[in-house]
Amino acid sequence: MTRLANCFVKTPLTASHSMSACCLSNKFQVWTFQRSNDSGDHRTENNLRKGLFSESLRMAEDPVILDGGLATELEAAGLKLQGDPLWSARILHMNPQAIKEAHGRFLHCGADVITTATYQASVEGFVQHLGLTSELASQLLMSGVELAKQAVQDFMADGAYPGRRIPLVAGSVGPYGAFLHDGSEYSGAYEERMSKDELKAWHRPQIQCLVSAGVDLIAMETIPSLKEAEALVELLHEFPNSKAWLSFSCKDAQCISNGRRFSEAVQVARRSKQLVAIGVNCCEPTLVEPLLESAAPHKNPDLSWVVYPNNGDKWVKGIGWQTSENKVCLADLSTNWRRQGAAWIGGCCRVSPADIAAVRHQLHGSKWNETA
Repeated sequence: MTRLANCFVKTPLTASHSMSACCLSNKFQVWTFQRSNDSGDHRTENNLRKGLFSESLRMAEDPVILDGGLATELEAAGLKLQGDPLWSARILHMNPQAIKEAHGRFLHCGADVITTATYQASVEGFVQHLGLTSELASQLLMSGVELAKQAVQDFMADGAYPGRRIPLVAGSVGPYGAFLHDGSEYSGAYEERMSKDELKAWHRPQIQCLVSAGVDLIAMETIPSLKEAEALVELLHEFPNSKAWLSFSCKDAQCISNGRRFSEAVQVARRSKQLVAIGVNCCEPTLVEPLLESAAPHKNPDLSWVVYPNNGDKWVKGIGWQTSENKVCLADLSTNWRRQGAAWIGGCCRVSPADIAAVRHQLHGSKWNETA
């Protein structure tokens, strides 16, 4: 149980940036990374990752453990994110090493999947808030994938976790409302003034960047409305070699954030063979079980559930996170989610590497020492 205990100790954030920076203009820098020129190495790596992905999709006996709140971990390391229109995506520009180290902490605490720091990243957002050109903005967005892949490479090279799956990198795609930075990502109010084609046009550059950078799958997450979910599923068809999961933000035990039934929302997945899972994230953990139960008869049996709720704390506008007096343990609830068919399980806001370690231990039991 030593490794589980170690996960409760914070890894200090180093001040230095170990990656090289390439000046792409007189004013701005985008972090670049060394790749091997040996095409054989690339083929070997790609084959390994494809094999891992196929293994995960077979829904083996053990569930796939997701990471937790990346922004939460960055804030715990002393970085200021609240009120920033780019949120954690700004750190791709300011301190990419901090993101890589945060990914590493989740990996060492049991995550089989790490999610890129691109939830609130967009070409338009980087142009507007950082003053980058569209080309540099695209490169910065792609760097989020490179950081995650480097964290995985370092983790596997460490050799301290024999038997563990090679972790996957999921490219985070948040809702349009995240760019608006007005709370509408939790209501979907903007869908009334946007067509499905406009939503597809908005998301296309981000997904193109993530796919080009080599993500293992796409995490279309915190989606508040059916229209945006439909737009994303249709857009996914333009990237036929890509897989994804689709997860909704939910307001209560029956409905997604814009008020439509979750049981309706899961039926969107029937329109795509590229989805590997559908589910919920960024909601209260106690809502997960009734939500899954309400939609179970409508879910495609070939799909599994993906669930990664918040830790139970409450977000109060103008104040921030408020600790819940009746907070529950994610690890305790995860057993029920697994029993309901969830194969991809982790956490969202306020969920730490220590929480993920507890979830892994709960779901993998005595095999923790063998696989971690």
